[in-house]
Amino acid sequence: MTKRVERAGLQVDAVLARFLEDAALPETGISAAAFWSGFAAMLADLTPKNRALLDTRESLQNQIDAWHMKHRDVPHDHEAYKAFLIDIGYLLPEGEDFEIDTQNVDPEIALIPGPQLVVPITNARYALNAANARWGSLYDVLYGTDAMGSEPPSGGYERGRGARVVAKARVFLDEAFPIEGTSHADARRYHVQDGQLLVDDRPLQSPEKFVGYKGNPKAPDAVLLKNNGLHVELVFDRAHPIGSHDQALLADIQLESALSAIMDCEDSVACVDGEDKTLAYSNWLGLMKGDLSAEIAKGSKTVSRRLAEDKSFTAPDGSELVLKGRALMWVRNVGHLMTNPAILDAKGDEVFEGLMDAAITTLIAMHDLKRESGNSVHGSVYIVKPKMHGPAEVAFADEIFARVEALLGLPANTVKIGVMDEERRTSVNLKECIRAAKSRIAFINTGFLDRTGDEIHTSMEAGPFSRKDFIKRKGWIGAYENLNVDIGLECGLSGKAQIGKGMWAMPDLMAAMLEQKIEHPKAGATCAWVPSPTAATLHALHYHKIDVLAVQAKLRKGGRRAHVDGILEIPLATHRKWTSDQIMREVENNAQGILGYVVRWIDQGIGCSKVPDINDVGLMEDRATCRISAQALANWLHHSVVDAQAVMVAMRKMAEVVDGQNAGDASYTPMAPGFDGIAFQAACDLVFKGRQQPSGYTEPVLHARRIELKASL
Repeated sequence: MTKRVERAGLQVDAVLARFLEDAALPETGISAAAFWSGFAAMLADLTPKNRALLDTRESLQNQIDAWHMKHRDVPHDHEAYKAFLIDIGYLLPEGEDFEIDTQNVDPEIALIPGPQLVVPITNARYALNAANARWGSLYDVLYGTDAMGSEPPSGGYERGRGARVVAKARVFLDEAFPIEGTSHADARRYHVQDGQLLVDDRPLQSPEKFVGYKGNPKAPDAVLLKNNGLHVELVFDRAHPIGSHDQALLADIQLESALSAIMDCEDSVACVDGEDKTLAYSNWLGLMKGDLSAEIAKGSKTVSRRLAEDKSFTAPDGSELVLKGRALMWVRNVGHLMTNPAILDAKGDEVFEGLMDAAITTLIAMHDLKRESGNSVHGSVYIVKPKMHGPAEVAFADEIFARVEALLGLPANTVKIGVMDEERRTSVNLKECIRAAKSRIAFINTGFLDRTGDEIHTSMEAGPFSRKDFIKRKGWIGAYENLNVDIGLECGLSGKAQIGKGMWAMPDLMAAMLEQKIEHPKAGATCAWVPSPTAATLHALHYHKIDVLAVQAKLRKGGRRAHVDGILEIPLATHRKWTSDQIMREVENNAQGILGYVVRWIDQGIGCSKVPDINDVGLMEDRATCRISAQALANWLHHSVVDAQAVMVAMRKMAEVVDGQNAGDASYTPMAPGFDGIAFQAACDLVFKGRQQPSGYTEPVLHARRIELKASL
């Protein structure tokens, strides 16, 4: 049983209350009594509004379901459907042009395009790795991945591969920082003379790209370069194993990599109660105070990992130049849907988790606002708000953070928000969503997986959907991706806020990422998600090749490339000629993905991990990937593409496959042969009860089953 204490009429998990009063509130200038009374008043005022917005979601969905059922036996009439969506208030009129007026946005968000990491805040080691991923070794990521077209060798250092790494890195330097009349591959000496970098006595073709150095200018320990806003540090060391064999003594090339990182309290974590939420909040506090640490076992040794220090250089004019050693940190709150038993309100009901996150993560960020060299140099707090449906819900988020600012005594719009364009009602009303938070919005992005899950659930009654790989090829996805950028640019986000793209989900396939993910900066995205610090360093190469701000300027002149009509195309399987083998292959693929993710979520509380797919390719899985797979199967069941018995056979067969894939994990509990464990039941609930889940979300099922599992222990 959860031990609770009473605070201002609220029943609060005792562990959470102790954390807030003993760790989070001290040094903020806010007393415990003032916080709890203000938070209780905020809950009393905002909870009914939150419930009303969820009621509107359900009402609109019921009307859309009824429309599709009424018109199921006739050809789809796009114009009639669009008129219906307007009539029920789902599709809103677009207002006059405007530009956002968000102030005090840090340069990593407003001005410098680059990679973005997303990590579960409940894992301190991952959080520190992400924060410290601001800088990464180009040599290390080329040597240690398949980025050069082959797998890294096992065993000791391979000289031949090392030479190929050095050669490839020199090609990058020639492309980004060309030298007059020579190549970095031939360079023997880098030195600084009269504030200018000379390489074998030759200047850079663009001398302004030299921005600093360390040590003796005649033989510097490091040279700092800058291209498209991103820094590159050349490290020289004659005693280094690499530098000692290099004619220029170049030991490493450090790339500015993950400019920003999202510390996630949402899709990548499994936080179902006060104990879990306290862990998430305590790690966020450590990041905001700068004292988070994690002990990491490396062989027989234990290493303590902490936040990286800033980097100091001498600028060409002789002044000191200090660069951040850490990524600019966002924190992602949960959306408007879920409640959490960590706190019960005056009626004894669980409070909305999004309201709790807003107040507590902002309170914790106040510790950073008091630091001289912390996260934000402009005194801002950055919070991503996911899974919002339409402008009214964005306006409610704006109201939430205004109330939080008042509660904590912060200036208006201290909190900047990121709006994730991942639900269809937001996509088709994006301009009005941005308008609803135009003074605090600092980020929009596309998220294909959640967006597809919502697409299937919204149009569940329209008919059977295409297979997952074919949904990606339909016209709606291109319209969705393009319109997000187009409207972001129309609303003045360029130079003021991030326009982002989604995750590369295959952390081991870096050669493929290098080939494909360059499309994101080419599309005008100022940031895009990557699954690891390694991937961030490799993805940074794309932002050296592409001047994203120039791309945005060109796109803005060209006007919109896509329109709402394209987004409203429903990716149904219009010409179905599937064999029974094709159907079962798709069913098993979805079942395996669901089970591989859910068994770790329920049994081990792991909200995001690299899960082998049906072909043993490791994929980064979180609740968004689970949502699309569950909704796809629920859709096919509903329209009798496959029957429940066949799906259950597939679920049991794939449970055995997942058991085999996890055979080396001593903490893993097999699902077969009983198929009666809580994790297997949760996976089945997501499929067989998927049509009834609000917006097709996985959270209600996962939270309930995880709480059941924890109670059983």
